[in-house]
Amino acid sequence: MEGQPNNPLHGKTLEAILNELVEYYGWEQLGFHININSFQHEPSVKSSLKFLRKTPWARKKVEDLYLKMLDHK
Repeated sequence: MEGQPNNPLHGKTLEAILNELVEYYGWEQLGFHININSFQHEPSVKSSLKFLRKTPWARKKVEDLYLKMLDHK
C-alpha cells in the first residue's frame, strides 16, 4: 500500500498534531475539549505526549479533534 493521500493524519507525528492543536485552541480550550489532566494542570507538550502515547482513548480524542480543526480551518 503506497501512502494514504486522503488521510490527513498520514505522515503527521503525534507531536506535530498536538503542537497544531495548541497553536489553534490554546491549552485552556484544549483542556475544555478533551478532559485530561495533562491539558488542564500545568500543561506541556512533553507531559501530554507521554500520556497520549500510552493512552489510546485519549490519543483518539486528540486525533478526532485535529480532524475537526482541519475541517474548520
